[in-house]
This record gives sequence, structure tokens and C-alpha cells, in this order.
Amino acid sequence: MDVMQAAKAWAGRGDDVAVATVVGVKRSAPRPPGTKMAIGEDGAIAGAVSGGCVEGAVVAEAEAIRHGGSPRLLEYGISNEEAWDVGLQCGGEISVWVERYDPRSDPLQERFTDLAREGERAALVTVVRGPQAGAKLLVTAEGERSGTLGDPALDAAAVAHGDELLWAERSELRELGDHGLFVDVTAPPPRIVVFGAVDYSATVCALARFLGWRPFVVDPRAAFARPERFPEAEDVVAAWPEEAFARLGGIDPATAIVVLTHDPKLDDAALGLALRSAPGYIGAMGSRHAQQARRERLIAAGFGDADLARISAPVGLDLGALTAEETALSIMGEIVALRRGRQGGRLAPAGGRIHAIAS
Repeated sequence: MDVMQAAKAWAGRGDDVAVATVVGVKRSAPRPPGTKMAIGEDGAIAGAVSGGCVEGAVVAEAEAIRHGGSPRLLEYGISNEEAWDVGLQCGGEISVWVERYDPRSDPLQERFTDLAREGERAALVTVVRGPQAGAKLLVTAEGERSGTLGDPALDAAAVAHGDELLWAERSELRELGDHGLFVDVTAPPPRIVVFGAVDYSATVCALARFLGWRPFVVDPRAAFARPERFPEAEDVVAAWPEEAFARLGGIDPATAIVVLTHDPKLDDAALGLALRSAPGYIGAMGSRHAQQARRERLIAAGFGDADLARISAPVGLDLGALTAEETALSIMGEIVALRRGRQGGRLAPAGGRIHAIAS
């Protein structure tokens, strides 16, 4: 959200500012929905919407909007008459919403920018096509609802789409009759909680941190759960799972839980807590024999087949991993693949889209 911080700073000193946002893409577009570019005075630009293909055309359109012109939905694609000048040579198409950034007349923009800076989870729904173009409604994970799209039915749809996508952690254009609603989502980095203060946990934390996740380690054995052993972990909690999650703020759909111990007492406590909650991912390490023994214990504890099907066990992708580092790659590879709705196979023989963007 650095682009929006730049826009806020420029507007705060009295500059006229416009913000361009990618709101729709088709085929091989270079930037996903939600990508932004801020256009300020004296040629100031932050961010990009296409990696260079159409920025010049967007800046030209933004000049009038900066000075009070109406917001506009712009369309660019290889089929344009000026395809090689302002089109996308990659063959994709993008829709770009350009509007003035002015916290005085549009406080929801500033509120959304501040929530993003603070690492909060929220969705800003904007009408980008239709009679109410430019109207906004803000939805937060804490239940805040601010603004209106000018129609009760649109407001209800905006809330529903916002609630859905702020946990899916993706921005998306939704169509509702003659209206196009762009749901712009901001969310904190996803969280991975690793149960078991073992060597594998250190490498999982290191790779997770590199990938932009917030890693945590939990183990009730204080002798092992020492922060110096896990320098990349955001926190190391020496407590049983229930107490640990009470301290970490509970389990939500943006949390991945990975159990790397071989102690049934800790394994079962961690997995039982996970299965009674709604994390985005549950994985558990262990041999086939260990998995069967764990399955029998969990069934005896009252969990059914549908519950156990939520556990990815053995954890990770089939990479033939041998080292701790390769094991971490296998685990994080599976988590990322499932988070993006993929199975984690090879791209070369696979058909379909490379990137999970609706066409």
C-alpha cells in the first residue's frame, strides 16, 4: 500500500492527486486487480498499473481528473486501434478505474489507506460502472460498515462481496445488473503457526518469512521453545495449543497450522484445536504408520471422516525432499498452492491458466 501512502502524503500537502487502480483483467494481463498508481503534481508518479504498457495513457487521462474531473473507467487491450502505443503487447486486457484522491471529499479512501497501513483487514467497495459510479462502501473484519452505494440492494451486495473477499484476500470486480462493483481488499500478511520446536520448524519459519508470511512457533516444552532457536519467528510461545492461541488472537481463515512434532500429546491437542476451528490450512508431519495411528486416536476423540479430510497428512508436496530446507519448500509449496486454489503439480504438462485471475 506504499502507493496510497504516497497519495495521502501528496494530498496532505495540498497537491491535486489521482489514483488509478486495476479493477479487471483478462487473459495475460501484467498486473492483478487492486494494483495501483498514484499521479501527483510536477510529474510525480508512484506505482504502475501495467509495467509500462499503458502508464502514459493513464497519466494523460488522470490529469483532468486530478483537477476535479469525474472518475473514469478506462479499458486497454491488444484490440485497441493504438494497440502498440497504449495497448498490452502481452495480449491481455485491463480495466483501470481512475479517480481523484481527496480525503476531504472522500473520507472512506483515507480510512481504507489507514487500515492498510495499520495491517488491518478491510474491503472498500466502489461502483465503477453504473448510475452510482464513484460511490463507496467500506467493510472491515470487525464488522464496521461505512458509506453507501446509494441503493439498499447494492449496499447489501457490497457487504456480502466484501465479507467474502476480505478473507479470500483478493481484489475483484463483481457484476450486479448494470453495475460493476470493484471490491478492493487489504489484509495483513498471512500467518503460519508451527507446532513443535524442532529443527524443521526453523527452516519453515525462515522460508515463510521470506515469502511474506508471519511465522509463529508453539511448543509447551520451554527448554525447546526458545526464541534464539527460531530467529525468523515473529513469536515463540511456550504453551499448550489452547493457551497459545488465546495469546495469539485465535484462529481465523487466514491462518495456516502445521504440526511437526512426533509427540501424540501435542499432535492431538494441536490438531483437535485446529479441527474445532476454521483455519485456511491444516498439515501434519509423520510417516504413513504414524498418520494411521493419529487417525485412530482422533476418531476415538470424536472426530469424523470429514474432519480428518481437512488435514493434509503427510504434510507437503511430493518433491522427494530430504533436507530440512527441501522439506520447508515442500510444506510452503503446498500451502501456497492450496491458498491459490491449485494442486501444486508441474506447470509444463498442465493446461489452463498460469495465474489464478478470472478471465
